[in-house]
Amino acid sequence: MIGGFSVVLALLAQVMLVNRVALPGGGAPDLVLLAVIGIALTRGAAPGAVLGFCTGLLVDVMPPTAHLVGQYAFVLALVGYIAGRGAGGPVTTVVLCVLMAPLLAAAVGGLISDPRVTMATLTEQVPVTIVYTLLVSPIVIWLTTRGRQARFST
Repeated sequence: MIGGFSVVLALLAQVMLVNRVALPGGGAPDLVLLAVIGIALTRGAAPGAVLGFCTGLLVDVMPPTAHLVGQYAFVLALVGYIAGRGAGGPVTTVVLCVLMAPLLAAAVGGLISDPRVTMATLTEQVPVTIVYTLLVSPIVIWLTTRGRQARFST
């Protein structure tokens, strides 16, 4: 219940606040991705994958959307599963998932011939998004995992 609330709150903050702020470089942090990672870290692989899939479907239908429904559901389900496994500790898992998510989304977009996936997007926008997401990750991960014992093998 709290996990779903956290994801909805992150999605609303992403759409209503973060995406409207013009940051240098043209990117923006992905709060929804970080919320899924944080919740998956505390709940485990299977719940993380289910939450990632449901969250991805919400992202897929939330305006403004310009991609096929299911594209981010697949990406966030895979990220939720990997984050739930937590291999290598929380910091390594967060960095791995933040690096993996936009590249996996671009790969899925390329497979379905998404015209928004270009070499310019991969070399200019994706790195900026990764940096911004990593910069805000300590705050979002702390907010989504506080009060719960994370399942780590450190």
